[in-house]
Amino acid sequence: MSSVESTKPAGATRPEFVWVRYFFLRALALIYLAAFWSLNTQIIGLAGKNGIVPATQFMGNIRAYAEQEHLGLRRYVIEPTLCWFSTSDRFLRSLCIAGIAASVVLLAGIATPICLAVLWLLYLSVTTVCGVFLQFQWDILLLETGFLAIFLGPFNWFSRPAKERGPSLIVVWLFLWLLFRLMFQSGCVKLLSGDPLWRDLTALSVHYETQPLPTWIGWYAHQLPMWAQKTSCVLMFAIELAVPFFIFTPRWLRAWAFPPLIALQVFILLTGNYCFFNWLTIALCLFLLDDKWLRRPMSSAPPLSSPKRLAQNIGFGIVAAVIVLLSLMPLISMSGFRSWPKAMVAFYQAAAPFRTVNSYGLFAVMTPSRPEIIVEGSNDGQTWIAYDFKYKPGPLDRRPGFVAPHQPRLDWQMWFAALSDYRANRWFINFCLRLLQGQPEVLALIEHNPFPNAPPKYVRAMVYDYRFTRFGTRHWWRREFKGEYIPPISLNTK
Repeated sequence: MSSVESTKPAGATRPEFVWVRYFFLRALALIYLAAFWSLNTQIIGLAGKNGIVPATQFMGNIRAYAEQEHLGLRRYVIEPTLCWFSTSDRFLRSLCIAGIAASVVLLAGIATPICLAVLWLLYLSVTTVCGVFLQFQWDILLLETGFLAIFLGPFNWFSRPAKERGPSLIVVWLFLWLLFRLMFQSGCVKLLSGDPLWRDLTALSVHYETQPLPTWIGWYAHQLPMWAQKTSCVLMFAIELAVPFFIFTPRWLRAWAFPPLIALQVFILLTGNYCFFNWLTIALCLFLLDDKWLRRPMSSAPPLSSPKRLAQNIGFGIVAAVIVLLSLMPLISMSGFRSWPKAMVAFYQAAAPFRTVNSYGLFAVMTPSRPEIIVEGSNDGQTWIAYDFKYKPGPLDRRPGFVAPHQPRLDWQMWFAALSDYRANRWFINFCLRLLQGQPEVLALIEHNPFPNAPPKYVRAMVYDYRFTRFGTRHWWRREFKGEYIPPISLNTK
């Protein structure tokens, strides 16, 4: 806490994070808006009644388990979601629409803590029932950030920064602690994984073409010589492993962490599509600054009385102690330590369904190749026509584009499916069955349906190895056939 408190100049009575909070909450509102808007266009195809992983089926299994184990009210803690009330397509859609509405209200600065609590509950609800499609690191990061934001304030009906008290320094410190864990863990997992591509600094030479959804700028970044790729890797490790420690230094040193952290996020979002992940990380970086750096007018709000300030600090202190205790487990466990007290493990497991304290770290092990699944349909078992997805690589001449902060959840999950066998991806089999059934909700998730009049009689999936082309070629991709991913299947009509 001393590093945060040291940002308060001698003799000042006004808080210094009023405007930081103001801009952060607007950024968070826009991120929530993008998240719910994106999901609203997909949720019926992903988790609707006729979707790939129906929420109705998921909740039915949970209800049966709860009855069998006599869980009683514990069922709502094990699977915290509003979908206990309903899993109809209309209800799923209403959760997303409510999220969009609450995001707009938050953006307007109305009833901020209430909006934040509602948004967190809504996103937790859809994350719980959408299975593999909402289990990405940005989803849990949004839930953890959104939960902390509930305690950020301002605790009034209408936001007026010039007349508001600043947030508790304890809450500010929790955001800085989250930013530290996010960045430091991201660097640690790469080194601790033992992946030789990270150890010899050549990981970025394959990263741009093997990441799930690259951009056309990523194509150009892939063309850089090896010395440039290794230099970029060194800079990335310096930013992820060294710069985060500046977070706990006095204000003038802490501010120096802002430019390199922002630069890293901007470079990542220019070369790859990672939903709202980079934008949310940039928003968290705002807490590296304070109102003096932003050159905004100071608040004229009177300070809290001593009893109220004491009560507030006690309340926020309890929240901080719980969060720090839970977050230390995954942080320290990276070193291989596993001898945690049983009570602490039980506490962590009990809190896990709420996804409010998480472990982070993308691309611990780099994928040196890019297996790509091409799904095809046929009416005679001889002539096969490919289903084109909206964003993932398919046609060799289609330029990789920008799609973030929208996330095409099916396209992303296809990347993960290609890294393992179809038997480990039950959702993929369901997806193929929906194509055979011609379900319009699922067909809406892909770019082109080559069977517009009637669904095909057969569906199969083939695997190709995709690679970026080099300068001087007409296409963006080249590919080599690798084999069958799933053999031809058809509906059993007997």
